Amino acid sequence: MNALIQAATSRSRTVMIAFFVIIAAGIISYNSIPKESEPDIDIPFIYVEVTLEGVAPEDAERLLVRPLEQELRTLEGIKEMVSSAGENRATVTLEFEPEVDVDKALADVRERVDLAKAKLPNTAEEPRVMQVKFSRFDPMLVMLLGGDAPERTLHTLSQELKDKIAGLKGVMEVNVVGAREELLEIIIDPLAIESYGLSPSDVLAFVENNNRLVAAGAMQGEQGRFAIKVPGVIESPEDVLGLPIKVEQGRVVRFRDIATVRRTFKDTESYARLNGKPAVAIEVVHRAKSNVLQTIAEVKELVAESSQNWPPGITLTYSRDKSYYIQKNISTLMNNVATAVILVFIVLIGILGIQNAVLVGIAIPGSFCAAFFLLNATGMTVNMVVLFAMIMAVGMLVDGAIVVTELADRKMAEGIHRQVAYTEAAQRMAWPIIASTATTLAAFLPLIFWPGFTGKFLAFMPITLIYILSASLVMALIFVPTMGTLFGRPGLFNEKIRQDLLAAEHGDLFSIGGYTGHYIRFLDRVLNHPWLSLATITLMLFLLYGAYAAFGKGIVMFPDIEPNNASIDIRARGDMSVQEKDKLVRLVEERVYGIDGIDYAYVKSGASGRGAAPDLIGSIRLNFRSWRTRRTANEILDEVNERTSDIGGIIIESRVRQGGRQEGKPINIELSSPNLTALKDAADKVRRALESIPGVINAEDTRPMPGIEWRLRVDRTEAARFGADINLVGTIIQLVTNGIKVGEYRPDDADTEIDIRVRFPRDKRSLDHLGKLRIPTSRGSVPISTFVSQEPADATRTIMRTDMRRTLLVQSDLAPGVLIASVLEELQARVPELQLDPSVTFRVKGGARDQEETIDFLLKAFALAMAMIAIILVTQFNSLFQALLILTAVVFSTGGVLLGLLISNQSFSLVNCGIGAIALAGIVVNNNIVLIDTFNQVRKVTDSTREAIMRTCAQRMRPVMLTTVTTVLGLMPMAIGMNINIVGREIYFGGPSTQWWKQMASSIGGGLIFATILTLLLTPSLLMIQANVSRRLRERRRRRRKDRSPAAA
Repeated sequence: MNALIQAATSRSRTVMIAFFVIIAAGIISYNSIPKESEPDIDIPFIYVEVTLEGVAPEDAERLLVRPLEQELRTLEGIKEMVSSAGENRATVTLEFEPEVDVDKALADVRERVDLAKAKLPNTAEEPRVMQVKFSRFDPMLVMLLGGDAPERTLHTLSQELKDKIAGLKGVMEVNVVGAREELLEIIIDPLAIESYGLSPSDVLAFVENNNRLVAAGAMQGEQGRFAIKVPGVIESPEDVLGLPIKVEQGRVVRFRDIATVRRTFKDTESYARLNGKPAVAIEVVHRAKSNVLQTIAEVKELVAESSQNWPPGITLTYSRDKSYYIQKNISTLMNNVATAVILVFIVLIGILGIQNAVLVGIAIPGSFCAAFFLLNATGMTVNMVVLFAMIMAVGMLVDGAIVVTELADRKMAEGIHRQVAYTEAAQRMAWPIIASTATTLAAFLPLIFWPGFTGKFLAFMPITLIYILSASLVMALIFVPTMGTLFGRPGLFNEKIRQDLLAAEHGDLFSIGGYTGHYIRFLDRVLNHPWLSLATITLMLFLLYGAYAAFGKGIVMFPDIEPNNASIDIRARGDMSVQEKDKLVRLVEERVYGIDGIDYAYVKSGASGRGAAPDLIGSIRLNFRSWRTRRTANEILDEVNERTSDIGGIIIESRVRQGGRQEGKPINIELSSPNLTALKDAADKVRRALESIPGVINAEDTRPMPGIEWRLRVDRTEAARFGADINLVGTIIQLVTNGIKVGEYRPDDADTEIDIRVRFPRDKRSLDHLGKLRIPTSRGSVPISTFVSQEPADATRTIMRTDMRRTLLVQSDLAPGVLIASVLEELQARVPELQLDPSVTFRVKGGARDQEETIDFLLKAFALAMAMIAIILVTQFNSLFQALLILTAVVFSTGGVLLGLLISNQSFSLVNCGIGAIALAGIVVNNNIVLIDTFNQVRKVTDSTREAIMRTCAQRMRPVMLTTVTTVLGLMPMAIGMNINIVGREIYFGGPSTQWWKQMASSIGGGLIFATILTLLLTPSLLMIQANVSRRLRERRRRRRKDRSPAAA
């Protein structure tokens, strides 16, 4: 290492060119690297969906779910398989182990689904297999088309925009929400069919057989070779109306004689409105690793160009635009980075002088630019996690440069030339700096392997810090010394300071003045009673733990973040039509309008989405104004609850998104049992017990809603007498319900095929007419009641299965300030009193399971980090005692984490504070490494251990305080929630970006301050205790040898 440093300082031009290359590469990389608000991570979830029109939930379980489960259950790496069977469709969601390659798993799932297709009904649609990505649930752009325009116009415009936007390079997919699918509807007159002696099955078969393109082969001869085809594909409604279906006595009966054909839309299943007006939503999902800011700008430009040709009255609203939040967050965090850099520079200038401060400061842009280059080269993005890692690193990355510059400064103050001073300083401190940087990297390294959503979400932080700190090591040992040999000058030294420096080296320690002198005199008294110092600090540590247990705000998974939006879920039970559901949702919607702080209200009513509660009839998504110009989200939702409290018959739940990447409700309990009755009873009891716990709100379960379905029982024997069967009966009934799909056609103005469905007129499609149907048989048309009876039965809406077992969920939200752990502890204490059936199993999922997994990983990561740090320390010092001495400071520094949270009145976030504690383990050892390394060097030339300790502390106090102050000041703006807009010359407090990282900054800052006190007081005391114990042992051995000598004589 010394040879490398010598080579660098002697070839300064090469080093300077390399520095400017790094700066240029970093700037270019920053401009080209994709930027996003939150990391878009690959998660090991794969989703399979199969649609079968008209299928009931029980049949979907038997016909769709079970064949898929049988093929998928043996896939390697599956952690959990959750299936859902509902009306018209079935889904299977596969969660894989974190280490599984998602791309390979996706290919394996598609292969197994292809095998299962042979066991699915022929009428089932092609199964859809897709990877679950967060960007699908959190689109970068949501546009709402509305205004005074017909539905077809909105549909056409939304499809045109979808096709244009989907062609952009940075767009992965475009989804249109609120637009009904098109349909070619053939309305047949049952009386006309009967009068012409036709049966519905004749009509259906005729349409199906005449909507084909027959490739009749090819013919070749002397005139050449020609392809022969029989075109018969339906291309317009007129093609259907002109079809002849019967010829009788020279008269041709055509379709127009028994039916009408129109191009329309499928029956309404849901309604969508923006601020009370009908709207169609267009959701744009960005492609992974694409530049979100650039892609959104391209989409807006394309939309602006297209809107010039729209008819008047069309309105376009951007209800969600992630570019706004990305720019605000990046701007805020970049301002915090700049603020941290400025504060660090001010401290450096005040202690080292301008020249030396600039030398130390070049490590900041150099390390950042190197990190940007590495991030871009490894395909990562710039997001809020990366930027906070840079804020955290500002104070740490200058530590090595400070140590080298401070030692070189001392040497120049003694009259040594800068060329020699910086070269020797770098060579002298190379291994301590390498060891201290390695211990910091060892603390962050285990965090890269954090499994699950949280780990992948936060993996950007340790990776960024590893890049920055590795670059800072090169800066401290190569670039800073080389530039110091060119521009270095002695710092702010007067004659008194020079004398103090000389006294610290080999003079009278008690002649040192200033803060160092006060510290040395206090340390002298501490070393008189080292055991008392150890006992006092140990007592202080236990008091801090006790104080937080008694007065702290408990443990949470993520910090509370002021949201930009919220949702209102409206639930009701009963067999309601879409129109009835919409009417109830409108009651809530009308109360929401006019509430101060709400910018947009996007309403959806009718059919509930995937994974929603079975009794959900609608939801309202509220977009808030900027947090700086409105009340808090909780205050707004309190007013929503107050305004809607008098609406009876429905349940209204207002909720905000949880911090971090948590989705769904924090309390999530899964019950399973082979006994369905016992399972439903258990869900009811657990929900009631959960609701009775203080602080639990919005409790729900997934038991089937009470409802009625009509079952038509066919007397097969009686039906056979008339030449009828179940297929014929089912066909006739379908004409009254959703209609029968007889084919597809693709008109010139559509990009996708449109279903062709045959059904009876609207006035013939009701429950009353179901009993009046007539069945065409070989013995003529007979009433359906001849061999079909109707009976009501309990309806099943959705069937849930987990790992091929029927399951039910009990879920709830928590009031602000209520902790998951305390609620679950009380619930589990009540479970024995519920007297659940022995066959019922009880499993905690959701936020509680995430907390448990997080605690388990963080404990393992902390242990692994401590082990790696211990190996580095033993390698550096070749002493177990000194390694254990430094690790003791790590353990004691955790008390500072709790002190920082107590002072700032914050909860202990498992994610943020857990990372902070592990990061602190790597940071606090740095000063101890340099301190003990200096002690070992001084001890070689000093007879007294006490004097060696005193001189070491006198020499290292300034760099120890300097590195601590720079790190704490770098985190200070985040710790107090301060935002400084340098360009806008504005200072304000709070905001989502600072709320995210406030706990981590407070824990690291508080722990580091506490650890510095330990470094300056506890470490010398422990060294003194070792010296005293060693001296007593030597004296005891000497007395024993002396006592044995006369006896031997």
